[in-house]
Parts: sequence; C-alpha cells; structure tokens
Amino acid sequence: MASRHATAAVIGAGDFIGAAIARKFAAEGFTVFAGRRNGDRLAPLVADIEKAGGKVSARGLDARKEEDISSFLREADRHAPLEVCIFNVGANVNFPLLDTTERVFRKVWEMACYSGFLAGREAARLMLPRGKGSIFFTGATASLRGGIGYAAFASAKAGLRAVAQAAARELGPQNIHVAHLVIDSGVDTAWVRERIKEREGAEALAKLPADRLMRPEAVADAYWSLHQQPRDAWSSELEIRPFGEKW
Repeated sequence: MASRHATAAVIGAGDFIGAAIARKFAAEGFTVFAGRRNGDRLAPLVADIEKAGGKVSARGLDARKEEDISSFLREADRHAPLEVCIFNVGANVNFPLLDTTERVFRKVWEMACYSGFLAGREAARLMLPRGKGSIFFTGATASLRGGIGYAAFASAKAGLRAVAQAAARELGPQNIHVAHLVIDSGVDTAWVRERIKEREGAEALAKLPADRLMRPEAVADAYWSLHQQPRDAWSSELEIRPFGEKW
C-alpha cells in the first residue's frame, strides 16, 4: 500500500456503500476521515481498515449542521491536505403523497440536498487555495425522475444533482473535479434484500442472480475511477447500473 500525504473524507460512511468507499480509498493510501450520524457504529469499519494496514479517523456528525461539516473537514485537512470529499448521505424513504408530512419532506431535503450543499461548499473552501481536489456526490435513480411515493426523496436528490452541476461548472476551471454519481440500481444490502423478499417473496430472492444487485465495492471502484480521470476527460456525471437493470 503506497502511503499518500492526503486525506479523503467520506460523509455518510454507512455500513455498505460508505464503508466500501472508505475501505477503497484507505487501500489506495489515503488517510480516510469517516463520518456518520451514529459514530459508534463506525468501530467495525475502523477495525477493518486498520487490520488491512490503512489509516482512518472516524467520528459521529450530523451532516445537516454547518458547524459539524465544517469542523469535520477542517480536521481532515489539518491532518493532511484534503484531496477527496465524497458525500454519501442517503435518506431514501417512500410515502404516498398524502402521507408525506411537512416534517418528512423537510428532513429528507435537509439530509439529501442541504447537507450535500454544505459538504461541497466547505470542501471547496479548503481545496481552492491549493487548486486541487475532487468533490463527489452520491445520487440515485430518483435524481433523474420522481417515482410513486418518492416526492420527498426525488426532489431532494434532484436538488443535490443541481448543486453538483452548478459546482462542477464553477469549480472545474479552478481544477476542482466535481461529479455526481447516479446509482440506477438496488444496492446489495440486507435492507434491499429484505424489501425484495417482502415484495416478491422468498423464492424470488433465492433465485436472484449474484450480480443482479450492485455491490457496494463496485460503487467504491466507480468513485476511485472518477478520481483517477485525467483533467482533459473529466466526467461531471456518471450513471452506473447492473447489466440486467431496466432503464
């Protein structure tokens, strides 16, 4: 493992996609700063990375709070220059329109859109003086279109996509690579498998091909590929989906 004098911050370092991203960048020599709402749940990720010889710092944070995001990224940058910031907060909920309360709509927007704006802005403040860095945002099918029951989630994810587009146009000429990753697929997690079982039955779940759902590690590899892109061929948006996904 080649050590780098740089940090990669993962905001929303959950058990699946976020953890896979953190492990990937740690394996590539970055010191990873991992943050999530329930910081105590980061212990297994820290153990995995350190066992593999990587460097990681983990803490709890509320991505909706400006000071939490700012202090988290400043701490990462003090350790070593912040080179990568990946915003991976989810907030996927499904409610019929008439059952979507004001509180639900506002909370989902705060988690999936507003907190992404905070993360991108604060990362840019640290990266711009050095003229170097990558800021990436995790999107979803809902970033592109609203589905039944997804008024709150789709509007928030579409807003995050717009934030990413605006930031890419503004920061790209200053050598900051901004990209939005559309994950057009169910990701292979326990939660997704349980939903398939509820919707289609245990037999359908048992017959599901091994590569029909997207592996969290595949998402992490996509982010690593984005970070490796040469400046004359940057992607501002990347869509990824399994071979069998309908689109």
